[in-house]
Amino acid sequence: MLLRQIWGSVMGKPHPVELRERAVRLVEQGITHTEAARRLCVSIKFVNDMVRLKRETGSLAPKPQGNPGRGKLTGVRGWVERRIAARPDLTIDELTAELAAEHGLDVHRSSVGRLLLRLGLSHKKRPASA
Repeated sequence: MLLRQIWGSVMGKPHPVELRERAVRLVEQGITHTEAARRLCVSIKFVNDMVRLKRETGSLAPKPQGNPGRGKLTGVRGWVERRIAARPDLTIDELTAELAAEHGLDVHRSSVGRLLLRLGLSHKKRPASA
């Protein structure tokens, strides 16, 4: 199962640089932002953003997308793997509490759940019944 199926849609791709250049070129030729947007079948906000981006940075290259992988839990990945290996019946809530107590990390249980998914580890939602 793909993460897209679990968490919803994935970020869209940025508009091509050629389209960005055409939008800015039309505005520079004296065409209104509204008319440029209509001609290129894009939103007025897109045209406004491209004109502003060109003015502020001199470039129309898209900004990097996504998370570079530097979250709160990056430093404790190995600890989490070892902890789950030592006690496989540990719940996400218990693991979240241990992270707070032992590492001082105040994270939501959903963040811990996503880390477990990335590590390919299964987890129990409730403690094992006696």
